[in-house]
Amino acid sequence: MFKTLLRLLPLLLLAGLLSGCWSSKEIEKLAVYSGLALDVGVPAPVEKDFEEQGANFTANHKVMATVQIVPVKSASAQQDNKQKATQHAYQNVSGSGDSIFEIFRQFSIRLDRPIIGHHLKVIVISSELLRRQTMEQLMDFVLRDNDIRPSTMVFVSQGEARETMASAQPNEVPSLHIKDMLHNRSRTSKVLEPVTLSKIDALTYAKRSFVLQSIVAGGGESEFSGAGIIKGSSGHWIGHLNQEDTECLAWLTQSGTSGVIKAYDEKNEPLSYEIESVKSKIKTVADKDRILFKVSLSFQGRISETWSDHNASTSNAHAEKLASIVEDRLASMMQTLLHKLQSEFKADVAGFGRRLSIQHPSVWKKVKNEWDDVFSRSHVEIKYDVKVTNFGSIVSTE
Repeated sequence: MFKTLLRLLPLLLLAGLLSGCWSSKEIEKLAVYSGLALDVGVPAPVEKDFEEQGANFTANHKVMATVQIVPVKSASAQQDNKQKATQHAYQNVSGSGDSIFEIFRQFSIRLDRPIIGHHLKVIVISSELLRRQTMEQLMDFVLRDNDIRPSTMVFVSQGEARETMASAQPNEVPSLHIKDMLHNRSRTSKVLEPVTLSKIDALTYAKRSFVLQSIVAGGGESEFSGAGIIKGSSGHWIGHLNQEDTECLAWLTQSGTSGVIKAYDEKNEPLSYEIESVKSKIKTVADKDRILFKVSLSFQGRISETWSDHNASTSNAHAEKLASIVEDRLASMMQTLLHKLQSEFKADVAGFGRRLSIQHPSVWKKVKNEWDDVFSRSHVEIKYDVKVTNFGSIVSTE
C-alpha cells in the first residue's frame, strides 16, 4: 500500500501543475497592441476635449504616442452587415506628454482593458520627432519594458507616424501589414533588412550612424520609400536617402541581392536589368593619414524588358553592349550615394568603418571616436563588373 502511494504521489503533483498559472490573465480582458507610432507632441483631439473640462496632468507635450490595439472587441450581434463591413479590425488610441510610460498609464483611465505589449511588432517614429529628440531618449522605455520583445522592428516615417497606422481596407491591420511588407525583400533591394530594438540598443550604445527603413502614408496606404539616417554622435535624424540610394546601399553592403536597374539605351529607350546575384568586396588600404577603400561590385542578371524596336539579338557582343550601359547607370547611382554619405551627411552607414576595424585594427583605434568625419575625407574607389546572363524568353533574330 505504501509503495502504491509513493508511485501515485508524482502523478498527483503533476496534476496540480497542469491546473494553470496563478498569475494568468484572459486575453479577452487585455488590450493587445501590435503597433506603436511616435510623433511630435501635440495634444490629441480627444485630449483637448478632456482638458477643456479640467482633465489634465502635469506634462510638457514633447511626444505623442499612438498604440494600435488588435483585435478590437467583437461587434454586437444586433449590428447589421453594413456596419460590420465598415468596422476596422483595429483601434488606434493616442496620447501626448513628455514620458511615454506616463502616456501608457494615462490610457488606463480611458480604456476598459489594460494595454499589453507582448505582441508589439513595429514601432514607427516620425523624422521630425527624431530631429528634436534623440533615439536613445525615445527608445529608453520600450527597451526597459519586459513586455516588449527585442525583436520588435523600428521604422522612420517622412510624415506623421500615426498616419502609417491607418488603412482604407476594413479587414487590414496596418502594423501587421507593415511587418509583412518585408517579405518582398526577395524582389527588391528597396526593402532593407529590418532594424530591431536589440540592434538599436547596440548601435546607440556604440554611437554608430545607421539607417532605418522609411515609410510614407497616403490615401489609406503605406509604402516603403528610402531610408532615414540616424547620426551616431547625436542620435538625431539628419537626412533622407531616396529609393535608388537605398538600393545602392543594400548592394554595397550585400544586404540586398535583388532588384532592377533601369537604364536607357542609345535611342533613349528604357532598359530594365533584373539582378540575379550581387557580390561586394571591400578592401582597405591605410597608409599614414590616408585611408582608401577599394570596392569590387559584381552583378549577374538578365534583360527583363527593353523598349527598343530594333534588337532582339542574344549575341555575346550585344550582351556586353547592354551590360556596359547598365554599368554606367550603376556607377552614376553609386557616386550619388557616396556623395550624400561623405559630403552631405558625413555619416558612414555602409559599414566602411567595420571593414577598417577588421583589416586595420590599430588604425581603427585611432580614428573610431571621430570616424564619421574621417570617413568623409576617405577615398572610395569602386570597380564594377556587370554581366548579362540571359535575355528572357525571346527568340533570337540571328
